[in-house]
Amino acid sequence: MTFRVALALSYQGSSFEGWQTQPHGNTVQDRLQEAVASIAGHPVQVFCAGRTDTGVHARQQVVHFDTPSQRPESAWIKGVNAWLPPSVSVQGACRVPETFHARFGALSRAYRYFFYTATSPCPLKPGMVWLHYPVNLEHMRQAALCLLGTHDFSAFRSSQCQANSPVRTLYALNIVQKGDWAYAHIQGNAFLHHMVRNIMGCLLEVGLGNRPVDWVCEVLKSESREQAARTYPAHGLTLWEVEYPQEFGIAALFSRAKLDFL
Repeated sequence: MTFRVALALSYQGSSFEGWQTQPHGNTVQDRLQEAVASIAGHPVQVFCAGRTDTGVHARQQVVHFDTPSQRPESAWIKGVNAWLPPSVSVQGACRVPETFHARFGALSRAYRYFFYTATSPCPLKPGMVWLHYPVNLEHMRQAALCLLGTHDFSAFRSSQCQANSPVRTLYALNIVQKGDWAYAHIQGNAFLHHMVRNIMGCLLEVGLGNRPVDWVCEVLKSESREQAARTYPAHGLTLWEVEYPQEFGIAALFSRAKLDFL
């Protein structure tokens, strides 16, 4: 008999080559599978809510795996953490029914992209992108409005994207200022490869005054990646939150951790 276990995970992505397993083993998935196997007593495969790219961080990543081993929740948290590097941490664990799937069961995902606009970089915020110049956040907010709803996001899709369809739904896109630094909070049902970073490239072109507000809408309608701005750096991006049906109790796993430090 096997059991399905869900883990609430946070990590700093700078030292990893993304989430997805690679032959060299320097990914979050590789390190997590090794750590979980040490506690489970057998090889495991973990499935995640969102496959983050090289350098991308996660405040709330959710994974699941199946095991015949019965362990207390503390073993899946403290035990697994003892085998993980300091840049990865299990925040919570619980048994979930077999109907739960970390990726396909998610109702929505939210990312935050952090950037800094002061005249000098801030060494205490290494996860932000320093832009060197002032940014008009109100123009960015206006430009973002046309992206809300269900659209073909081909213009913001990486050429390596393997998704079957470019159609996605954005529920929210908010630009928030915190003194000299700011972030974009983007929530949607799912995201294409590099989609958030490509959207940020376009919005920041508007914010920096290089493009008019209505240009982002023109890019969206073009459905052409060649019409959009460059892909912005990975280190400014954090997988912020993943939403599931309440009956699975996933939100409670993260409520135990004080992760609202940004």
